[in-house]
Amino acid sequence: MLLLDDTINAVAASETAAEVVEKGAASQSYWDLAVQGGWIMIVLAVLSVLAIYIFIDKYLAVKKAGKNQDGFMQNIKNYIKEGKIDNAIDSCRNNDSPISRMIEKGLQRIGRPLNDVNTAIENVGKQEVAKLEKGLALLATIAGGAPMIGFFGTVTGMVQSFSSMAAAGNALEIKDLAGGIETALVTTVGGLFVGIIAYFAYNILVAKVNNLVNDLESKTTEFMDVLNEPA
Repeated sequence: MLLLDDTINAVAASETAAEVVEKGAASQSYWDLAVQGGWIMIVLAVLSVLAIYIFIDKYLAVKKAGKNQDGFMQNIKNYIKEGKIDNAIDSCRNNDSPISRMIEKGLQRIGRPLNDVNTAIENVGKQEVAKLEKGLALLATIAGGAPMIGFFGTVTGMVQSFSSMAAAGNALEIKDLAGGIETALVTTVGGLFVGIIAYFAYNILVAKVNNLVNDLESKTTEFMDVLNEPA
């Protein structure tokens, strides 16, 4: 009978302990975990906001620059064939896009050798692409640097744990190590999370810019073909 009572008491105690652990885990939110990471998590939070801002800003800019310009190019070709160069230039100025600025520069060079016209268009094209690529280097830096910053937090947390271990001596308890280990793991997760987001954002933008460059080259070829046609 005593054995049965001891067993029941042990089970009840274990259930109570499990409930306490479960409640403690549930009460620890993501915010609490982030705070446990210390100042490194603040740096990672700033980098994440910066990465998201660059991605949204550049994504919208590339999307706007890559809008369908088939109708615009057809109008330009018609104006050139009809000899209405001024109308073609006005059409370019009314169309706010990289290709319109490139074509406008080419129209302003009509009468000069075709190589000069092509060179002028290419120079404007390089400037337009450079504008769209501005910020991508910083995004790539965040993608590579965030995990390293997180790893720095990992090392810092482990140093903290070993320092606690040395200070505690023979009276060492698990709680003396838990804080440093938790800091190490939280900063590692934070660094990887920010780095992964920035990495995918960078590659998405690079792919879109490359597609836009190909489209600009195609439109430029159309324009030069019209100039090469016999009068």
